[in-house]
Amino acid sequence: MKLIQALRCAGNFRTAFDFGGREVAHWFPGHMAKGLKQMRASLKSVDCVIEIHDARIPFSGRNPVFQETLDVRPQMLILNKMDLADPSSKQRILKMLENGGARNVLYTNCLKQADDSIKKLVPMVVKIIESNPRFNREETANYCLMVIGVPNVGKSSLINALRRTNLRKGRASRVGGEPGLTKAVLTKIQVCERPPMFLLDTPGVLPPKIDSVETGMKLALCGTILDHLVGEDIIADYLLYSLNKLGEFSYVKKYDLQEPSDDIQRVLKHIAVKLRKIQRVKAITGVGNITITVPNYTAAAYDFIRAFRKGELGLVMLD
Repeated sequence: MKLIQALRCAGNFRTAFDFGGREVAHWFPGHMAKGLKQMRASLKSVDCVIEIHDARIPFSGRNPVFQETLDVRPQMLILNKMDLADPSSKQRILKMLENGGARNVLYTNCLKQADDSIKKLVPMVVKIIESNPRFNREETANYCLMVIGVPNVGKSSLINALRRTNLRKGRASRVGGEPGLTKAVLTKIQVCERPPMFLLDTPGVLPPKIDSVETGMKLALCGTILDHLVGEDIIADYLLYSLNKLGEFSYVKKYDLQEPSDDIQRVLKHIAVKLRKIQRVKAITGVGNITITVPNYTAAAYDFIRAFRKGELGLVMLD
């Protein structure tokens, strides 16, 4: 610990990340554009819009394109994956969101079998709906919700958690660790009997254009953009920079490093050697071609990033 503090005081870590003139990776495939169009068309049958975000990027993870949708129906904001976020930041984030106009905010961990927060969601939604006019749905006995968000934040996990909690039934939506599993707006999925409540699952939608490179890197780090569109090496480097900046050095213990480092090549080489992630390549020499074994930096970067996404490198708040 003394060594770590000494390193921080000595200013051995980067104070800014050099993006090297990189541009933001844009990922707005056809199913996103189609899904956004369907979401807008379905609003007339929706009582409440639930916007879900990764709790580690409560601001960077918000899609400004959704504002048109959110402004026309009562809304609720869910910050999911709280088990991966720094809990000490909760009150600060809530205050900032409240100052920005968000009144109905709930932290969740939808993969947890017994998440008490999920039990609060239905009563909160009912209160929101009943305190606002329903217009053409005034005579409709059941409630219809729409869940929206960027890719891989847990929309399908939320639906399954609601069904598990309120109906004691299994999952209705496919869940995975990669963005882009839900390709279209689905039919209504029942998530509660009393009151009768249905929910529309939707595809994750990113902005057609992400203005800030840093915002794009945070989205990529949390798995909302496909890794290969950005590059595992740059994502891993930004992860190392972020962990050092936050003073979160769990990676040192996990990978048996002697000390924290700001050199991503050094860290990835150590990870590759430790985990035996190697590759055989041909090298040209003066006596002909030979095959040599070298560390697989891409595989090491992949492991480093996945460890972060699983919460194995500490709890962080990137915003």
